[in-house]
Amino acid sequence: MDNRFDITKLQVPLIQAPMAGGPSTPALAAAVSNSGGLGFLAAGYITADRLAEDIEKTRTLTASPFGVNLFVPSPSAAKPEDIAAYREALAADAQRFGVELPEPRYDDDSWDEKLSVVRQFRPAVVTFTFGAPDHADVSTLQEAGIAVGITVTTPPEANAAEASGPDFLIVQGPEAGGHRGTFNPTALPSAQPLSTLISEIRETTRVPLIAAGGVATRADVSRLLRGHGVVAVQAGTAFLRAEEAGTKPAHAAAMTDERFQVTVVTRAFSGRYARGIENEFIRTHDPHAPFGYPEVNMLTGPIRAAAAKAGDPDYLNLWAGTGFRSALHAPAAQIVASLAP
Repeated sequence: MDNRFDITKLQVPLIQAPMAGGPSTPALAAAVSNSGGLGFLAAGYITADRLAEDIEKTRTLTASPFGVNLFVPSPSAAKPEDIAAYREALAADAQRFGVELPEPRYDDDSWDEKLSVVRQFRPAVVTFTFGAPDHADVSTLQEAGIAVGITVTTPPEANAAEASGPDFLIVQGPEAGGHRGTFNPTALPSAQPLSTLISEIRETTRVPLIAAGGVATRADVSRLLRGHGVVAVQAGTAFLRAEEAGTKPAHAAAMTDERFQVTVVTRAFSGRYARGIENEFIRTHDPHAPFGYPEVNMLTGPIRAAAAKAGDPDYLNLWAGTGFRSALHAPAAQIVASLAP
């Protein structure tokens, strides 16, 4: 008997997007799930042991289903000479904050170890970003009773993802905050509107679809659920200022600071395209930032950490979607209620 979680049966058809780097916490995931939606932990950038601890912690806070998101590793796009040149370009910023820049290296974010953790601890849902895992990996998780979702940003990605046998797809549009889920790390992200993207993917895809990207208000949620054939909507930026979120204070403050007006897509912080609030670091470094994830992400890490500690949002990756001004500073339960159709 198939006992996997059915994404179409959520009490509130709202998913809290996994946000790596701090914002997604056990408290946030639990609060959203306790409110009838589906909360998520982000496995990116943490150790496998920490992921196991976060899953266990979340289970002490909720008896409801919740999910875990993993980054699918892809071959490095970094060129040593480009990374070296970027390191030199960042020297003045490193000096400003009194930090040393590392010699970056490629890693796969402990992929095998984290797969083992989710197989062992069996969260209700596991989703994947930056690519489609092997069909065998998907099947192994499903055999363990775990529902599987894959993030896609184009119809060809959706077709490739469906071949891996997931239970559902998360269709991420261009207004989404944070990293774009593109399979090819050097491909310019599609600017195709989310509504059009969903319609095209719906024509060739049989699995349930989740809409993601630019979801900031109840009207956004209702519009996507009503007219596009999706079973739920995923929102991330809307939860960045939640009381339970682990968002850095400088990041949360910038979301209401009139000095910061727009979001842009940049690879300046990580070597991979991501949407964030435009700041001085992006204006200075985006024109010459190279591809190379996770190497560039490692290279800029000390600057970002020092900027966060100093409360300086101009040198911090302020990941956010286009609707960031609508994000509420409130308990997650209140945010779920404000978005629920």
